[in-house]
Amino acid sequence: MLGFLTVIAAQLLRMTYLHRNSPHSSAELVLTKIQMDVLLASTPPKQKKDVELTVDWAIRAIARLGGYLEHRKNSPIGIQVLWRGWLELETLCLGWLLHENLKSIY
Repeated sequence: MLGFLTVIAAQLLRMTYLHRNSPHSSAELVLTKIQMDVLLASTPPKQKKDVELTVDWAIRAIARLGGYLEHRKNSPIGIQVLWRGWLELETLCLGWLLHENLKSIY
């Protein structure tokens, strides 16, 4: 279990580092195509306009899944919110993949 959680922790630390140092980098540095598709699908319609797939967008979208309140833009995104958001993202990605597999069967 520790080995599994260490991989997730390292990924989140890498994401927060990139968010602090180069937030305008491509989200492809930290997310897979499926993860980006799921985050785009879960983005509220008002925020989908002019969306740029950057590291900043990815962190905010994951934090939103973890319970981050958008109206508190001055408050930093914490690692616990990112952890909860990452776990939710992985669950949603699993459902996305299962749906894609089901579509290919029928």
